[in-house]
Amino acid sequence: MTDAKDVVTSVAKRRISRRSVLASAAAAGVAAGVGPHIIKALGETPVKIGFIDPFTGTYAMQGDSEQAGARMAIAEINAAGGMLGRKVEIILEDDAADVGKATVKFHKLVEQNKVDFISGSVSSAVSLALEHASGLKGILYVDTGGHVDSVTGTHCNWTTFKVCSDTWMLASALVATLMEKFGKKWYFITPDYAWGHFLHANCLKILKQHGGEELGNALLPLGTTDFTSALIKIREAKPNVCCVLNGGDDFVNTMKQATQFGMTKEMAFGYPLAELEALAALPPVARTGWGVMEWYWQQPGNAHVAAFVEKYRKLYTKTPSARSWFGYVAMQTIAMATAKAKSLNSVKVAKAIEGMELPPDVALGPYPVAWRAADHQLLITEFVGEVNGGSAKYPDLFDVKETLAGPKLAESPAAKGCKMTYPA
Repeated sequence: MTDAKDVVTSVAKRRISRRSVLASAAAAGVAAGVGPHIIKALGETPVKIGFIDPFTGTYAMQGDSEQAGARMAIAEINAAGGMLGRKVEIILEDDAADVGKATVKFHKLVEQNKVDFISGSVSSAVSLALEHASGLKGILYVDTGGHVDSVTGTHCNWTTFKVCSDTWMLASALVATLMEKFGKKWYFITPDYAWGHFLHANCLKILKQHGGEELGNALLPLGTTDFTSALIKIREAKPNVCCVLNGGDDFVNTMKQATQFGMTKEMAFGYPLAELEALAALPPVARTGWGVMEWYWQQPGNAHVAAFVEKYRKLYTKTPSARSWFGYVAMQTIAMATAKAKSLNSVKVAKAIEGMELPPDVALGPYPVAWRAADHQLLITEFVGEVNGGSAKYPDLFDVKETLAGPKLAESPAAKGCKMTYPA
């Protein structure tokens, strides 16, 4: 994998929308037309961003993609003059989706590395822990991929912003559609931690609102490898839909075993969160079902998306996923906000993010995408569709049937229980 520090991009090729949001960097003495050698002229003291993500364990695939997108963004930001005329460094730390490890890494980054900002996470439990820690330290934290609703709901904090959608948005995008297509009797497979509990509760709520019935819920620990007993019970129950809430390696193992048991020919499979990394890890015969992607690389007619995909492929020899976009958005958001605030102060940068609409070359989608001020949730687009199985080749593994704008799916901050306060 190419190191982003080796990547240089001519500022002359930067798109106009980015030049405007980084205007303060130019005002600090960085000429907008200078080429890659500009990196060497940046301020002596770098801006440091700590990035805590799982690079080992169940969610390693997603963590790898998030940091790749983040590193690509940092290379672009440095080529354009850095943040406030200073070079940006990203310091990567592996949390292995473990709360204890993530907390230790957070304190190392803040107290020893003296980072200016924190980002990352795939595990919702880790996101909640980092949100709590960032609130105590008063340092800006951009949650890339921990979906649990309480991050921007009952636990909302002025320090924390969340790129990925919450579980209510995912459930809203998929459940009613699958009920109409396949039937009202459902069985769930759920990981036993915050993400799974929230997603299951929201899916079940929507299921019941539409007259559906839950036949059972197989609640299993994160990192389970043998799903035999759960799958036997599901097969005996004969649901219309088996709704798999697992992610990462757990998802891969679930679907491999369900396919071996012949279950994918007996019932429909649904995934409120479908991810390119996990689909790519499956054998073609196990690629089946319907799901929700939070971003998808194939968007015909969108030149910004095409340019992003091409650049990412040149860097990493693979296709970007939603997780890649999450990491990219997190870094670009911080860069735009520091330019707007003309400061690295976390309070000022947080205020600058509130209400910010992403420029088209960062939003990379069919609808406007903006940071909601009241709860710090990014209202992203959901891509609903069917998994491409059989002869389909990577990365063409998903057929988008419908795109849904985030504001139409999201609960209000009040309904989520968010009460945002700032320090005096």
